[in-house]
Amino acid sequence: MARKKITMIGGGQIGGNLALLAAQKELGDIVIFDIPQAEGMVKGKALDLMQLRPHDGYDANITGTSDWNDVKGTDVFIITAGIPRKPGMDREDLLGINLGIMKDVATHIKEQAPNAFVIVISNPLDAMVYTFYKVSGFPKNQVIGMAGALDSGRFRTFIAMETGYSVQDVTCMVLGGHGDTMVPITRLATIGGVPVTDLISPERIKEIEDRTRVAGGEIVKLFGNGSAFYAPAQSAIEMAESFIRDKKRVIPCASLCEGEFGIDGYFIGVPSVIGSGGVEKILEFSLTDDEKAGLNKTLDAVKKTVGETGL
Repeated sequence: MARKKITMIGGGQIGGNLALLAAQKELGDIVIFDIPQAEGMVKGKALDLMQLRPHDGYDANITGTSDWNDVKGTDVFIITAGIPRKPGMDREDLLGINLGIMKDVATHIKEQAPNAFVIVISNPLDAMVYTFYKVSGFPKNQVIGMAGALDSGRFRTFIAMETGYSVQDVTCMVLGGHGDTMVPITRLATIGGVPVTDLISPERIKEIEDRTRVAGGEIVKLFGNGSAFYAPAQSAIEMAESFIRDKKRVIPCASLCEGEFGIDGYFIGVPSVIGSGGVEKILEFSLTDDEKAGLNKTLDAVKKTVGETGL
């Protein structure tokens, strides 16, 4: 059976880690794509990763390029292209610059690999995934945004850090936009099946929820330049692996809602089933009045950002 082809659009910190993780999981052969000015950098990263293989025992082929023809026939694209956030910038400040980049990427991907599954990471996420969808004309099951996976992972991390219990046994989800209005669904969070609300005080839970909402900004401040890359990369690989291996994982992701949770025509973080058919289903469940209000607030923020794309 021929290996799958996975292309990372953008060879920066996230792109390099995506390539490493995809190779280690042997998801397929990997292309790291970037603009001509960065061609040497992505070719260098690819060669470095190729030379890591003897020590790690996998056989993926890894190449770097700035030629769109080299991405032809890609099965999965993971798009990180765009400028990262700098301290003091919010995700919306990035919109103008990254909008042009995403339109260009969408046009080329449509030409080279019209049947690919596309995972968007670029910020502002909710607007970027919408832009890709509109410009490419891809069916909704082929396009998804990596947001809730990362946000839920951060929520899980903080719950595990608070309790001292294994992060593997923490289950929780974060819905909504990828920004400060995201909605952690604490009511359904468990540790080994035990409700988190029985293990952590309401005051501490509130603090953990608040920290989850601004977790990306916390890292931006600590770095002083640039934004998170290890956890975002692994979050996207989890999604890509579910598609490639038809795992049917249920992951909170920015999927196009057409009536689910009362949302119509927007990409927003919802529990999404990812299998070989792409986004195969959105799992709906009943929300409390508070959760509904939170989701409506995050939807307003998403609508505002998407409106600014002019698409």
